[in-house]
This record gives sequence, C-alpha cells and structure tokens, in this order.
Amino acid sequence: MPEVSRRPSPGRPPVKPQPSRTPLATLLSAGVLALALVVTVTAVTALVRGPRQATAHTARGSHWVTTWTGMPQLTEAGNLPPAPFTGEASVLADTTLRQTVRVTAGGHRLRLRFSNAYGDTPLPLTSVTAALPDGGRAGVSAVVPGSIEPVTFSGRPATVVPVGAEVVSDPVDMELDAGAELTVTAYTAQGQPDHALTSHPGSRTTSYLLRGDHVRDQDLAGATPVDHWYLLSDVEVPAPAATRAVAVLGDSLTDGRGSTTNGNDRWPDQFFDRLRTRAADPHLAVLNQAAGGNRVLNDGLGPNVLARLDRDVLSRSGVSWLIVFEGVNDIGTAAATPQAQRAVADDLIAAYRQIVVRAHAQGIRVSGATLLPFGGNAYDDGAGVREAARQRVNSWIRGPGHFDALLDFDQVVRDPADPGRLRADLQVGDWLHLNPTGYGALAAAVPTRLFAPES
Repeated sequence: MPEVSRRPSPGRPPVKPQPSRTPLATLLSAGVLALALVVTVTAVTALVRGPRQATAHTARGSHWVTTWTGMPQLTEAGNLPPAPFTGEASVLADTTLRQTVRVTAGGHRLRLRFSNAYGDTPLPLTSVTAALPDGGRAGVSAVVPGSIEPVTFSGRPATVVPVGAEVVSDPVDMELDAGAELTVTAYTAQGQPDHALTSHPGSRTTSYLLRGDHVRDQDLAGATPVDHWYLLSDVEVPAPAATRAVAVLGDSLTDGRGSTTNGNDRWPDQFFDRLRTRAADPHLAVLNQAAGGNRVLNDGLGPNVLARLDRDVLSRSGVSWLIVFEGVNDIGTAAATPQAQRAVADDLIAAYRQIVVRAHAQGIRVSGATLLPFGGNAYDDGAGVREAARQRVNSWIRGPGHFDALLDFDQVVRDPADPGRLRADLQVGDWLHLNPTGYGALAAAVPTRLFAPES
C-alpha cells in the first residue's frame, strides 16, 4: 500500500494561535512527550530486531526454530497414493495418513506446518495428532502408548489449507530430544478434491495410508505403506536463543538417493550425527531443503532454486546459515555443446551470486559446495564438454570472496586416479549418486566450526 501523504491540503484554513500554557499544562505536556518517546523507541527497537528475534508464545530467552523440513513439490502421477487412496477426481478422501520425521533440534513443545503449495483446491484437514513412534524408529506404523497428543489450529481441531498456502498449528506440549523421531497422523474426510497434491516424494522414509479416521489408534493394522511424505512440510520447536538452523539447498545427492530407506543416512543426517557426538557442539538444527532432479536455473522436479529460495530458506524459522550444493542437473540437462555449456556455466555463477546477495540481506552466511564428477553417467558426453563446464563452475566456487566458506565435496569423493569420476567404492553404480559411505564422506568434510554462534 502506498504511503499516505501527511502534507496539509492547499485549502486548509490557517491554524488559530493557541493560548499560552500554564506551568501545570507544560509539565503534563512534557510527561506525555516523554512517554511517547519511550513508546516510539521501544517500537523502533522491535522493528530493528526483526521477526527472527520474536519470542511470542515461547519461554523467555527462546525462539521458534525449524527442526525438520521436507521441500514441498507437486506430486507426479507415479508418486500419487495408490488405489483406493487416489480416485478419479480426488486423493486421500476418507484417509488417515501416518508418517514419521526426524527432528534435529529438540524442545518441550512443537508446532506443525502443512502445505497446499501446489493444490488447485483448498485442502481440508479433519483431525491431526502428534505422537512418539514405537521404539523411536523411523518408518513404523505404531506409536508409543499414551504419547498421542491432539493438534489444533487456532484452537480448532480441523482446518482448511487455502490454495497455495500453508497453515501453522497451535503449539503442542511434547518432549522431543535432538535427533528423535516424531509421528504425525492426519485424517482428511473429504480429501483433496483433485490430483494436485503437495508432497515430498523422495522421503526415503515409509508412511502409511488407511481408510477411515484412525489418528488416535496406537497402530494402523492393515495400512498400505508408501515411501513418500505428503502434506506435512515443517516441524518447529521453541529452542534456546543460541539455537539456530543451517539449511541445505540441493538435489538428489542431498535428498539422499542411494541412502537407506528409514536409515537416516543422507549426508545432512550424518553431519547432524557428527554434531551430536561433540561435547561442545553448537545448538544447531539441520534442514534438508533438497529434491531429486532439482535445478538452480530452471524448474525440474520442484521449482528452481532462485524461485524457491525465499520459501525454503529465507522464511524458515531460525535459519542463520545456508549450504548451496546444487548445479549438476543444470549442466547435465543442457546441450553438450560448447556454446550451451558456456551459457549454463555463466548463468550458474550469476545465480550463485544472487543467492549470496539475497541470503546476506537476511543476515544468513552462505557456504558453497563444489559439484561432484559424473564420468560414466548419462551426463557424461564423452567429449568432456559438460565436464569442462563443471570444472569452470567449481573453479569459481573455490575462488576467494565468492562464498563465506568453501566445502570442496568434489575433492572428497573423486577418484584421485581419474578426477572426472567418483571413487568406485563411494557410489551406487550409476556414477552420479553416492552410497551411505559416500554420503558419510561428505558429512565428515563439513567443518562444524563454520556454524559456531559467533561465526
């Protein structure tokens, strides 16, 4: 909204002279002025501190921090729930969905975010619960007896997520340790009344679908397992003021293709595990904002990085650091001609600059990770044109002053005898994606000192 002008209009009559003030009136006026100054200074201070330091509905000295996230995507036809949970004109009608997620920062309370980012119709949520999974394990359908807690939205048990929007739940009292699994169960009576469903297909975690309302059931006997996350996009906890988050922008190498289903051994998971073993580790949440097939410049599986940066990083609660590990799909899907590869390398470098500028504007420090080799994969054009573009981009990433810190992942996993290829023992067989050992090598290469509170 444009600012309203406060200048007097040309036809305003002159202001009449005011009578002289008595000493008492003068004192009262001075008192009011002093009070106004205090209020004004307080308001200005709040504006300067900004939303990242807001502590509403949290304990004194704490703030909300995103502790888990799954990058929202439009569900492709092959990743929609199986029949009968996908009908001709709707999806998840009269369906209970139970899924587990692993939090990073712990807390005494939590709140959930549900996304309808790609829906063409409003998404009704009839009832939702949170619980602790049986045995503290990922991908199980049972929960710990007595741990089920109802989730409300603005005090109501049901809510509707508008088209393209997300909703945040009310806080739920629940003790969550760092690294713990959380079970979230949602029932939607009507379901999404079309097939434009928001999800994160590359969950590497098993979820469960069952007809009817079973959000308060201890187990979902006879449920259908699917290895996808649907609808749930974030979990937040109120954490000590020193707790911050590092977000990772990436593709399938960060999303965990080649990792173990229900094993939590993607490289961000293994990096988080390193943090937990350190006696003096920083209070840090690790957020995996990656999707298989994602690209920096153009939409692929999910929106391009420049389009999703605000949604997936800049608007997430408590983010202070960002790791950018993406670009290989841009190179691999561009034509294998010198002209096309020069252009994509130029555009990637320009895009990285944009990411850094936009993140710095929010006080977020940015680490750049070099792109991994793909010799022997379908991206390998044989003549080395794409490899030359990768080398040029990596050379820029390694250059001083471009990122706040360098993560030279290329050097960690490439074959010393053939630097254009991955080490054979670290990849899954397609010469592009890593196995859990390879992901562990990336995790071990991330210096924890980069994420100290004073950095």
